[in-house]
Amino acid sequence: MKDWAEVVAAGLALPGVELGTSYGQPALRFRNGTLAGTTAPDPGSFVLHVALAEKDVLLDTDPATFWQTDHYRDWPAILVRYGTDARDRIALLLERAWWDRATLRQRRDRGERP
Repeated sequence: MKDWAEVVAAGLALPGVELGTSYGQPALRFRNGTLAGTTAPDPGSFVLHVALAEKDVLLDTDPATFWQTDHYRDWPAILVRYGTDARDRIALLLERAWWDRATLRQRRDRGERP
């Protein structure tokens, strides 16, 4: 994703996702939760909610894209740098964040977890 506008476009393509705020900053919201937001400590990055089990893999396999600070350690979110070659992977993670917060019916309608 080259910038926040591209993240928003990918997020709003998912059912029920809305543009809102988190901690007073722009965020993608779904079912009263945040999928992604601009509260990153660096303006060249955004915060993406991911399963804790996926964080180490992301940090190990693509440190140019994914990173964290102590604040996000042990929290189900990761920092994502804009402008890397990981657009498809980031879109997949955004869809997983949606699926993890979806109702059972929404999951059935969408299919298996991406």
